[in-house]
Amino acid sequence: MDEPVLLIVGLGNPGREYRDTRHNIGFMLLDLLAVKLDARFSRLQSQALVAPCVYEGRRMILAKPQTFMNLSGRAVRGLVRFYKLPLEALLAAYDDLDLPLGMLRLRPDGRSAGHRGMESIIEHLGADCFPRLRLGIGRPPGRMEAREYVLQNFTDEEMKVVSDTLQRAVEAVLAWATAGLEMAMNRFNVSPPYV
Repeated sequence: MDEPVLLIVGLGNPGREYRDTRHNIGFMLLDLLAVKLDARFSRLQSQALVAPCVYEGRRMILAKPQTFMNLSGRAVRGLVRFYKLPLEALLAAYDDLDLPLGMLRLRPDGRSAGHRGMESIIEHLGADCFPRLRLGIGRPPGRMEAREYVLQNFTDEEMKVVSDTLQRAVEAVLAWATAGLEMAMNRFNVSPPYV
């Protein structure tokens, strides 16, 4: 029996004004994956920009929901249903305030921890047992509200760390796709030297 297509979803907000914000690190990862895999976000499917591709014989769909973050589940549910995917064939990548900038965490399942995009996905799928890649963005400084912090652009200094983090995240996604979640977790759930 053929292996199911893999669905890699990066969370973010559509629109130029959100492109370089902390909340859009999931979109940034998908853009880098598309470059690496020579894929193009050329069509809209189930309210997401999608880029079909193949890596080492595995068919994959890269997807950037265009519903805005808090409604991401609509797009993800539509894609999961269309491709008839088991939930273990879905990987959601998103920003995480509870991890320091530069830290990656692959997990097999879990709750949303207050992340509205993940809340939406869990609600629309009716389950939280799907792999996810948490991309650390750190906590807001001082008394700044989280919702204000995540919609700010990364600073130039932060972008140096983000660039390295995203390169490691690309490797982590491809390791998950080819070698499985456990191996990818063992290899990438470690702190880089600058964290």
